[in-house]
Amino acid sequence: MAWNEPGGSGNKDPWGGNKNNEQGPPDLDEVVKKLQEKFGGLFGGGGGRGGAGSGKAGSLGVGLIAAVAIAVWAISGVYIVEEGTRGVVLTFGKYTETTQPGPHWYPRGIQTVETVDIANIRGINIGFRSGSSSVGRESLMLTQDENIVDVKLAVQYKVKSASDYLFNVKDPETTLRQVVESAIRETVGQSDMDFILKEGRADVTQKTQQQVQEILDRYKTGLQVTTVNLQDAQPPEQVQDAFADAVKAQGDQARVINEAEAYSNDIIPRARGKAARQVAEASAYKEQVIAEATGETSRFSQVLKEYKKAPKVTRKRLYLEAVESVMSNSSKVLVDVKGSGNLLYLPLDKMISGGSSDSSSVRRILQGGDSSATRQKAEQRLRDNVRGRGVR
Repeated sequence: MAWNEPGGSGNKDPWGGNKNNEQGPPDLDEVVKKLQEKFGGLFGGGGGRGGAGSGKAGSLGVGLIAAVAIAVWAISGVYIVEEGTRGVVLTFGKYTETTQPGPHWYPRGIQTVETVDIANIRGINIGFRSGSSSVGRESLMLTQDENIVDVKLAVQYKVKSASDYLFNVKDPETTLRQVVESAIRETVGQSDMDFILKEGRADVTQKTQQQVQEILDRYKTGLQVTTVNLQDAQPPEQVQDAFADAVKAQGDQARVINEAEAYSNDIIPRARGKAARQVAEASAYKEQVIAEATGETSRFSQVLKEYKKAPKVTRKRLYLEAVESVMSNSSKVLVDVKGSGNLLYLPLDKMISGGSSDSSSVRRILQGGDSSATRQKAEQRLRDNVRGRGVR
């Protein structure tokens, strides 16, 4: 049966009260009063009850609580600076020092500490955003030759001074973006379009990084640019087709020039070699003709000298040498012997290979030393020998 039902225990309060005919919650003032009495007894305020002993116990409790509070306050001031970060200590909001990695302590309530990551490499994009198309107001730039080029730049940086990073500029990333955009526009404005699109990419990034770092140091931003990458450099989208045709024409021009130079490098050395060979052959022929003419002249002079000494002997010797030179090139001879009406045919090649008897007969016939009958017999023998060899 419920406590508040008719016939039940009407004097039983579920909150501990024994008041008759009262069914509400306990009085809030009474609860607060009980709590005050308990805390007062703890701190020695026992309402005059307990005397000196209660006061001594209250002083001891106050000291204990104070010691615990001081210990908690001291422990709460211990902080650890992680590796790759720096701790910036502020005293009543004013910069005091920068702490290195490791455990440190500061008086809480008087000082505050802010940690800054200096090891992390951060990045910003100029002219484009990650996962989106190009940003025309950042990427379109004017070159020195009054052309427009679409440049996309990626910059990586890190914090080198934690205090400067926190206090010298309001928004370091926005400042860096504006500085990079200004520097790249200055660099592009001092260069031609062809230089930027072709061989000048490394030079453009190097100059841009140098100028950006100089400006950041001048502003004391506490930032250090690590790399500047030229992601893309193209003419504006509206003229890319025409520019591609121009680039293709330049490529064809370079190819034709290279082919012409290759042909020139091939044909010219060969022509020069051929000319040098002809000149050398002509020089050799010249030397040969001169040497032969000189030799013939010397020989003729020597022969003339001997001819003056013995004309008959020299004439006969010259005649025999001429006949010898003519006969040495022929293997067949027709001999008209004096006193005989026969024309003798001498196959010298076969007669020379025949033996000494035929050779001596030929020699006697040619010299005319035998009589007519003897010569006829010798001629007949020679003919028989030749016929016999021909038959065999």
